[in-house]
Amino acid sequence: MSEPVDRPESPGPIPSQRQFLYPRSPYRGRFTPEALAFNANLQEFAQRISLICNLETGGKISQGEAYQQIKKLWDELQNSKQNLFGHSFGYPPYGVDNGEFDE
Repeated sequence: MSEPVDRPESPGPIPSQRQFLYPRSPYRGRFTPEALAFNANLQEFAQRISLICNLETGGKISQGEAYQQIKKLWDELQNSKQNLFGHSFGYPPYGVDNGEFDE
């Protein structure tokens, strides 16, 4: 008889195609509904930028077209930030402590 083959354990469930192509990371910042929504928008922005860069690198779109698409996405992200937070970012800037967020 042959010796049993040692197989490494499975790394876990195999992600779906959507999870593989569009990975999402959990939000780890101070929780507010606005911050959570902005984080989701930011992750989508990063994913789409990556796709645009890959299309440009692969010669599927021109540099100018990539630039225009990235500029449009950037404007959409800025509008999202403005709509969610107004002119502030939902909490004081780093280094400013007004006691509002003491734990």
